[in-house]
This record gives sequence, C-alpha cells and structure tokens, in this order.
Amino acid sequence: MSKTALLILDLQNGILERVPNVAALFPHYASTIAAARSASLPVIYVKLGFRPNHPDVSPRNKMFERIKPYGGFVEGSDATEVHPSIAPIEGDIIVTKRRVSAFAGSDLELVLRSLGVEKLVLAGLSTSGVVLSTVRQASDMDYGVTVLSDLCFDGDAEVHKVLVERVFPKQAEVTTADEWVAGLNAV
Repeated sequence: MSKTALLILDLQNGILERVPNVAALFPHYASTIAAARSASLPVIYVKLGFRPNHPDVSPRNKMFERIKPYGGFVEGSDATEVHPSIAPIEGDIIVTKRRVSAFAGSDLELVLRSLGVEKLVLAGLSTSGVVLSTVRQASDMDYGVTVLSDLCFDGDAEVHKVLVERVFPKQAEVTTADEWVAGLNAV
C-alpha cells in the first residue's frame, strides 16, 4: 500500500477570516485530522507566508502584489497562524509556501520524498486556488491525489461544484471526508 499524507491547505487566520460560517467546518476538519493521526498518516499543514517587506513577491504577480502595501501574510504574523481548533500538534509538519500551489516556493516535495509519500489527500481553502493548483501540480508529479470535497470551500459555489464534479475527477479521486475516514478504518 502506498504511503499517504493528509495535506491541510491554507487553513490560516488571514484566509479563514474571509470565509463566512467557516467555524462550522472546524469540528469536521478536526475529526478528519484526528483520524489521519490515528492511522499514523503524516499530517502536513501548508500555509501561505512571505518574508518581511515581501522581497519574495514580484511586482508582476497580480495576486500577491496587492498585499504588499498592507504587509499581509508575513511569516509569524497572526494571518499565517492556523486556527487553534485545528492547529498542528507535535509530530505534524508545517510547510510554508510562497505562491498558490502547495509546491510553489516551498519544500513540500522534499518532505514528501523524504517520507516516501506517494498519495496526497487534500483539504483546504480555496477550491479554485490552492486545491486546484495543488491537484494539477501533484498529478503532473505522478502523486496519487484524493480531494475531500466537503473539506474544500470556494467563495463561488458554482466554481467549487464544477471543480469537484467535473475537473478534479480527471486527475484525482474525489470523495467526502467521512467516506475517506471510513476507508481508513476498514484497513
């Protein structure tokens, strides 16, 4: 059986504060994370973060150039911290990325190779951002990918639906967190 890791993507304060009613999802995230830990799967938190004064943000990067004037998402700031109800514990791995994909500007690939991981299970915000970018890149790198559709969210419900029903199935398995956890418990 291939080694699997659960990736928790961008569940950090600076992103969560923009999502209405996100706190209602925390117990579901927490139980899924707990199930992965119980199954001895690596839990890897991937966070967006930049150096002070943003030397790692190009003026040509339309998305991230907008946050420079506000000093947003500087490593160590509250905006880059994972919400306490779903925070990493000892033994979990934290990876900081500099772009949308979990792989871009991070050492995620090194961590995965070092752990012998072959399959990634993705949960996070947003479906059309980090989840989409990570599905594409992970698939191109020949990882097996599973998307937990009910633990992904997008500001545009229609975009989320199209991605999980039509786009992701071309490169990933798509399932619910409960179905995935049930599969863990069946092994």
